[in-house]
Amino acid sequence: MSMSSLKLLKYVLFFFNLLFWFCGCCVLSFGIYLLIHKKFGVLFFNLPFLTLGNVLVIVGSIIMVVAFLGCMGSIKENKCLLMSFFVLLLVILLAEVILAILLFVYEQKLNKYVADGLTDSIQRYQSDNSTKVAWDSIQSFLQCCGVNGTSDWPRGPPASCPSDSQVKGCYIKAQQWFQSNFLYIGIITICICVVQVLGMSFALTLNCQIDKSTRVLGL
Repeated sequence: MSMSSLKLLKYVLFFFNLLFWFCGCCVLSFGIYLLIHKKFGVLFFNLPFLTLGNVLVIVGSIIMVVAFLGCMGSIKENKCLLMSFFVLLLVILLAEVILAILLFVYEQKLNKYVADGLTDSIQRYQSDNSTKVAWDSIQSFLQCCGVNGTSDWPRGPPASCPSDSQVKGCYIKAQQWFQSNFLYIGIITICICVVQVLGMSFALTLNCQIDKSTRVLGL
């Protein structure tokens, strides 16, 4: 590979990670916004940290760290940073694969756990304002009521429930939404994996070319 090709690869990897870093900033900022304004509260009492804001903060932070290593490693042609970037992407990719397998294997148990957690959270609707906001947002967005239907609300359905007497529960509506958007979710997931593999390939190729250039220059 010529020096011009090496520079092209270096800058492609740099701008790729720079865009990746800005995406991480957006995700982190949105997560912080949700945490400050408490747009979505805790729906799972046994997992109080599992809120949309916390998840977005963690994901955004990981994206920013990985992208920073990729940016600095490529622009400075630093082998240590490039290999750290490669290893982190590999770990994330493996974690995604393992998570997908676990979700497939324990699908029934997970469904029951989610349904039970949502049912428990209904009991805190009146006492916890953040839980109230979360339920109101979900019911308004999905046009649903309760977990399995209006009968889940001991004091009667709240104002956020649709007035339709045949309204479905949010758990069923969420499953239907996922199934109807399964193709798009699958495409997005595959694209993310492809981007990760490309980033790993670029980092490994650039790292190898740095070695070759160093030997040619006799350093």
